[in-house]
Amino acid sequence: MAGSHRHTDTLIVPANATGKVLQLTEGLSFWGGTDPKTGNIIDAHHPQAGCSLAGRVVLMPTTRGSCSGSGGLLELALNGVGPAVLIFSEPEDIVTVGAFVATQMFDLPIGVVRLDEDSYTEVARADEVTLSGKTLCADGKTFDLEPLSVDGLNLSQSDQDMLDGKQGVPSQIAMQMIQTIAAVQDADELTDVTRVHIDGCIYGGGANLGFAEKMADIGARIRVPTTMNAISVDHAHWRDQEVPPTFGQPAQRLADAYLRMGAKPTFTCAPYFSENAPQQGEEIGWSESNAVIYANSVLGARTAKHPDYFDLFVALTGRAPKSGVYLDAHRRPSIILDVSLPEAFDDAIWPLMGWLIGQASPAQIPLVHGLEGSDLSKDDLRAICAAFGTTSGAPMLHIAGVTPEADLPPLEGSERKTIGIDALRRAWRAFNTGSDDVDLIALGSPHFSLTETRKFCEFLGDAKCNDGVKTIVTLGRETLNLAQEEGLLKRLEASGVRVLPDVCWCSLTEPLFPSDTKTVMTNSGKYAHYEPGLHGRSIRFGGLAACAQTARTGISANVMPDWLMQ
Repeated sequence: MAGSHRHTDTLIVPANATGKVLQLTEGLSFWGGTDPKTGNIIDAHHPQAGCSLAGRVVLMPTTRGSCSGSGGLLELALNGVGPAVLIFSEPEDIVTVGAFVATQMFDLPIGVVRLDEDSYTEVARADEVTLSGKTLCADGKTFDLEPLSVDGLNLSQSDQDMLDGKQGVPSQIAMQMIQTIAAVQDADELTDVTRVHIDGCIYGGGANLGFAEKMADIGARIRVPTTMNAISVDHAHWRDQEVPPTFGQPAQRLADAYLRMGAKPTFTCAPYFSENAPQQGEEIGWSESNAVIYANSVLGARTAKHPDYFDLFVALTGRAPKSGVYLDAHRRPSIILDVSLPEAFDDAIWPLMGWLIGQASPAQIPLVHGLEGSDLSKDDLRAICAAFGTTSGAPMLHIAGVTPEADLPPLEGSERKTIGIDALRRAWRAFNTGSDDVDLIALGSPHFSLTETRKFCEFLGDAKCNDGVKTIVTLGRETLNLAQEEGLLKRLEASGVRVLPDVCWCSLTEPLFPSDTKTVMTNSGKYAHYEPGLHGRSIRFGGLAACAQTARTGISANVMPDWLMQ
């Protein structure tokens, strides 16, 4: 059946390599979780934080987090600090795509292997592992690997023409990769997608730029309507914002490469807020983890969590492997979570809850009970989905009584867990490690909605931001235009708030990110999770009203909110 798990030891990306074993007890995001210059794990919440991946044979069940992990792996490889081999015990395709691109387009081989449970356990005990041809040797014991087979995939005539090069080299490269990932995912056919969202347009080094320009230069052209994620600079104004040309120019070149290929300059990580959002049941090809989770969970659209680079391949062909959550059977929950809400709370609860739901279901689609009747808004649901994506590798979640497919029956034998007030307190403490004195208010991760923009204006009122605090909101172009029409931008600017389009906090760099910042406050669970690794600053977290209060005073009292003390 499409999407079923293999039970053999499989060679997915060939390489000849030897390295010391590093076993990761949890999945890792290769974007936001690794330092591209050193290869060290910088996710402060990961059990193996501080360990180096460079030259190691890295074992983990599967990855988690951002779709940008494929680009993160390629960046490690280009910098000479990538792992030698990646070994998984569960299906994985995000860094698998990165390893393919590194191996095939940049001649920087990184082996990828998937082992069954028994073999994985044995190899994890080894000190050193060698991958050579179709053999894995772990401390003298050998494991025969079965090369990945693409024979079971049914292709249409158009698919075959692309694979044979009859529709150009870019389409041929794309279809070769799609065919390979379809085999990784055990898909037996491809499906048409109506639209694509590109994630790999954030500039963090040479990887994304090198890939995009190579594809644009050989004539790659997008076939289906394609939007673009937030980029690393304000596309039209970075030269006026003291962004150094050494960063601004390649960041703009990266965006322009995708524009040359036919993508639309939407530059937002929240494409689901568009007036033309996907409909329930629509099959799409999105990347960007928060967008994928929201599309599947809240909109009821269907998309795998496509890795960076693979999203372009889908856009070039209009085709994707029909596997995973494209299929009814794989949208069913496999874990049930019973959550408890305090009697009173504010909007800060939803990022905390999403983060905890992800921790409880790191590779499973959860069904959440206990939020029925809580009147969740689109912004609340987005906050849950974004934070969920930092701690879980699953592409969706279900909330009983809220999301459109929450009536799907859980798989037989599904585990059941509870999340109570003590867990919420633990999450709040994890997100509040900074001092009372806050230097920067970071809002818009993912991008602010129009509703959030209105609310923040209301919370600020006529007050001015404190002179010692910089307050920055990031949002998409569509929201920017609507906020301007309503006069919201003038109100924010009058209060001292800086509004930045095109960029998002996950891509913001100095000088737009103020270099003298020591403590950042945010209302985003996603950003609270990633910020310590991204910029090395300490973090404070609170709801939107608390962020407005801190913007006015510069102080965020380091005490747990009353509703968590009940």
